[in-house]
Amino acid sequence: MNFPQTGISVSIIARNEAHNIRRCLQSVRTLAEEIVIVVNDCTDGTDKIAREEFGAKVYEKPWTGFGDQKNNSLDQTTCPWVLCLDCDEVVTPELAAQLLAFVQSNPSEYAGAMFPRKVWFLGRWITHGDWYPDHSLRLIRKSKGRWSPDIIHEKMLLDGKAKLLSADLEHYSNPDLNSHLSKIVPFTDSFVKQKRHKRWRLIDVLFRPWWRFFRAYVLKRGFLDGFPGFYIAAFTAFSTFYRYARLYEDKQARETSQP
Repeated sequence: MNFPQTGISVSIIARNEAHNIRRCLQSVRTLAEEIVIVVNDCTDGTDKIAREEFGAKVYEKPWTGFGDQKNNSLDQTTCPWVLCLDCDEVVTPELAAQLLAFVQSNPSEYAGAMFPRKVWFLGRWITHGDWYPDHSLRLIRKSKGRWSPDIIHEKMLLDGKAKLLSADLEHYSNPDLNSHLSKIVPFTDSFVKQKRHKRWRLIDVLFRPWWRFFRAYVLKRGFLDGFPGFYIAAFTAFSTFYRYARLYEDKQARETSQP
């Protein structure tokens, strides 16, 4: 594969993403000067697809959490700019054009660029509520950005300003409700590990879920997304309740011994 000379590396992590990886990599064919993917425990040929069909540089690394794994991928890139993507994301032609124009303008005042991300869910694009615009900082000068070391919900830490672009990044994260629901336990496990040093408060269980629903459905106009908007707000409220209930369970387990 012949890569264009754009000065942009694409950085990705993956585990068993054969169902997503082609769509993602196809979307950056005109954008990526190199593609770097760090994989772990792949059994479905994700690494082979990326290497043989798209010319990606593929590295195997043991899983140590989202933040560390993404930094492992970032460390392998060689271009001055790096676009960090997930396998279930797609760069639209409009976003690709804006990213190229941004980089080619050589913007010395900026260390990165961010843009809205919209999710395809229950047969429609979600454009309100907690899920949109979800401005995502994904394009960085390599020397100016680093992922936080969090096990989950990692954030890009940028040394400098980020420009806000207008085109959307597309996100195909949940093909059905079962896949969405299946994420609640591992995400909550990671939440508990991160928060167990903080004091548990009953007020978090009583009020945070209601606030999250009201914010998503009313203040952020999730009702405009129809039933999917209601589901997202309700699920957000329940997952918030579940996280803090699990935090209580963990606290009790550490403070008491089994009879």
